[in-house]
Amino acid sequence: MSTEILIIDDNADIRNILKDLIIDAGYSTRVAANYNQALIEIDKKLPDVAIIDVKLDKGDNDGIELLNHIKQKNKDVPVIIISGHANIEMAIKSLKSGAFEFIQKPFDQERLLNFVRRAVENYNLKKENQDLQSKLFHSFDLVGSSQNILKINEQIKKLAQTESRVFINGPTGSGKELIARKIHKNSKRKNKPFVILNGALLDVKKYELELFGEEKNDGSILYGALEKATGGLLLIDEVSEIPLETQSKILRVLTDQKFKRINGNHDIKVDVRIICSTSKDIKNEINLGNFREDLFHRLNVFQIDIDPLSKRTQDIPLLVDYFSKKIAENYNLKKFYINPENHYLIDYSWPGNVRELRNLIERIAILMPDSHEKISNIIKESLKNQTHETIKSEKSLEVPLKEAREHFEKEYLTSQLKKFGGNISKMSKFIGMERSALHRKLKSLNIKDLN
Repeated sequence: MSTEILIIDDNADIRNILKDLIIDAGYSTRVAANYNQALIEIDKKLPDVAIIDVKLDKGDNDGIELLNHIKQKNKDVPVIIISGHANIEMAIKSLKSGAFEFIQKPFDQERLLNFVRRAVENYNLKKENQDLQSKLFHSFDLVGSSQNILKINEQIKKLAQTESRVFINGPTGSGKELIARKIHKNSKRKNKPFVILNGALLDVKKYELELFGEEKNDGSILYGALEKATGGLLLIDEVSEIPLETQSKILRVLTDQKFKRINGNHDIKVDVRIICSTSKDIKNEINLGNFREDLFHRLNVFQIDIDPLSKRTQDIPLLVDYFSKKIAENYNLKKFYINPENHYLIDYSWPGNVRELRNLIERIAILMPDSHEKISNIIKESLKNQTHETIKSEKSLEVPLKEAREHFEKEYLTSQLKKFGGNISKMSKFIGMERSALHRKLKSLNIKDLN
């Protein structure tokens, strides 16, 4: 399929010049002569690249509004802004809003064409990466013969046909996101966005920004997860990490189906299915006062509980066989065989759950060992190292914060001291600590310098 460029300009001569130029370069085109036509064309089908005049028939910032409209639908679509009334302020505003390039009229045709070629290349690379990721994801499924997995697969089939909110509970790496994606993939919303908001990875101060978006002073709009997921599904991962203040605002969204952007004055209506997940005991978080009980009951229309891999060891042989075949297929690697009954695999506690198992198998596939013995050794060494790290991590959780911090500092500074051969000057510069303060710290932690 030919790459398609959407040209939006109210000047017929410029539209025709651009159209002829782009067709001669081997691309297909669509055109729009005003703001409303542009909206129709964008909503009908997103282009691969858009060229937009900043000022159309509606106002001075028509092009910026259309740019924001495109970015809301797909942030990866490159947009080239052109203007006959260009200034530094307008250029900055365009680029801040996500424009790929800004060019002033009258423009050099070859220069514009180079921008278009770069934009097409940029878009194709992102699309190829997305396609690869999608292929990798969709080739995996919830595999297992345990009662827990069989039950969840039945629940997915039923929930996919509803609009019910779902609360997924399970340890890290057990497959919570996969469950949410499978529900979405089999629902009537499957062709609409699937958006993830991970509460554990966000700064507390940025949570509302990421969720609700922002109306900036310059008139540009930063769209939040709720708007990005319009018509589709929003997965709020590690929902237990949401600040209490934000929880009350989410409750209002669930009640009223609308919200205000940060610094916004108007209500934004949304049509979004929400699924939440957590690795914490949410009822304990409620008892501790960390999570609103009324919000939990709003979100928890239906609950899915996925067990850790250590409690469903009968699934391990099936998962090993499944991942071995799929990883070899997806990465075009030589087929390999892992004995699914390997006692190291069965006896291991799998703190990272299915994700850890998959990563191990991927590691084996990449290393391409040529014998069962070598595969067994890789498994043995990998799991032994993981066990050591897990024990260390678990022990660190059993001591007060002060003691844990001192332990870390001692390990870190001892390692840096060895790294710099005892050279305190170089070490202090590297870690960002005054030399005298570093000497005091080493003394307080009973670390002897190497000199």
